[in-house]
Amino acid sequence: MDIKEFFEQSAGKWFSQRTGHHPAFKQAESGQSNITIEILAADAPEVVQLCQQYHIEPRLAVCGARVTWDGTMEWYEDKGKRSGSTVLVPVPNPDKANEGQLLRKMADAQKAPVTGRYVIGNDDALTMITEYETMYSEERLWFASPNFRLRTTILKHSGGFSMASLYSEIRMGVSQPPKKAEDAAAKA
Repeated sequence: MDIKEFFEQSAGKWFSQRTGHHPAFKQAESGQSNITIEILAADAPEVVQLCQQYHIEPRLAVCGARVTWDGTMEWYEDKGKRSGSTVLVPVPNPDKANEGQLLRKMADAQKAPVTGRYVIGNDDALTMITEYETMYSEERLWFASPNFRLRTTILKHSGGFSMASLYSEIRMGVSQPPKKAEDAAAKA
């Protein structure tokens, strides 16, 4: 499986349950979210704009994904209402088809963009790694079946604080990846 196939397989609406552990605080948390993943064509304006922001030639991107979430975490004072969205754009390494850069739309326009990286293992699991000045993030995703996905995350801060989470995600609906402009023109 390549990165485009992984993104396409992830398209749709998902119900996600999360269990997290904060070793430094000796505290666990749980929550749930509704997640929607929309596949974006490689030439979609959001994909092109993100490539330009990262100074990457847009033609190198194979697709994009808009990820939107709305959920709750149990231990926050505000009852953990968390919602948002981001755009992810994979840019494969021309020398290693299962590896590449991962561009992500930053929530705060003031932050400098940070390029992550991804690797798809022989087991078809996707590992995404992002390193910031003060934080390391590693997320691993894999499909137990076409409509059941598992995800683990590890966050490490430079001050020693870390967090580990496990997500189980059930597909609630499927959206079709958009057709590229040339595919639509060919059928016309």
